[in-house]
Amino acid sequence: MRYKHIVWDWNGTLLNDLWLCIESINFVLKSRGMSQVDKKSYKSIFTFPVIKYYEHLGFDFSKEKFPIPGFLNYYRNYFKKCNLHQHVHEVLKKNRDNRLTQSILSAGKQDSLINWVAHHKIDHYFNAIVGIENDAADGKTDAGLNWLSKGDISKKEILLIGDTIHDSDVAEKMGVHCVLVDIGHVSRERLLKTGRNVFESLDSLNKYING
Repeated sequence: MRYKHIVWDWNGTLLNDLWLCIESINFVLKSRGMSQVDKKSYKSIFTFPVIKYYEHLGFDFSKEKFPIPGFLNYYRNYFKKCNLHQHVHEVLKKNRDNRLTQSILSAGKQDSLINWVAHHKIDHYFNAIVGIENDAADGKTDAGLNWLSKGDISKKEILLIGDTIHDSDVAEKMGVHCVLVDIGHVSRERLLKTGRNVFESLDSLNKYING
């Protein structure tokens, strides 16, 4: 077994919320008479820090505060309509059966993250659920480093799984292995440029982890 611990990203990796993020931002863009995005254009520009993605869309934060309340409110109002990605339960169970421990590391706010994971009834799979303390999706690297400093697992035995270029960057700063999945918020073409292995589904990823 190559790894002993799996660190999962949440949004876009385990949770299928791409559609809701597109709806939420388009709700705001439409209300302001700004050009809206579709799935292809969204995945071609979404980035971290998230404020840069908003600026690319045309927001000017010298005139207003970030994050945008309209987006957060829309997202929270419809969050419970989101489902987990296909094969989430299978891969989490397979990892557990193979005695791999698992955690979640997210740019979501800590209290909300815990509630979201519990809502989907998968919290029992995780040793730790680690989020951040703001609504700006800023601080995932520091949260990951803090989590790492409190554990006793060798970095070479940890695999971080995410759906964004930021996940690759976080893994690099943490000094752990990383693979990416093409089921979330960033296009496959952009993910491949990281040099990481990119999987098209959690099922194919499951086979990579567990052989």
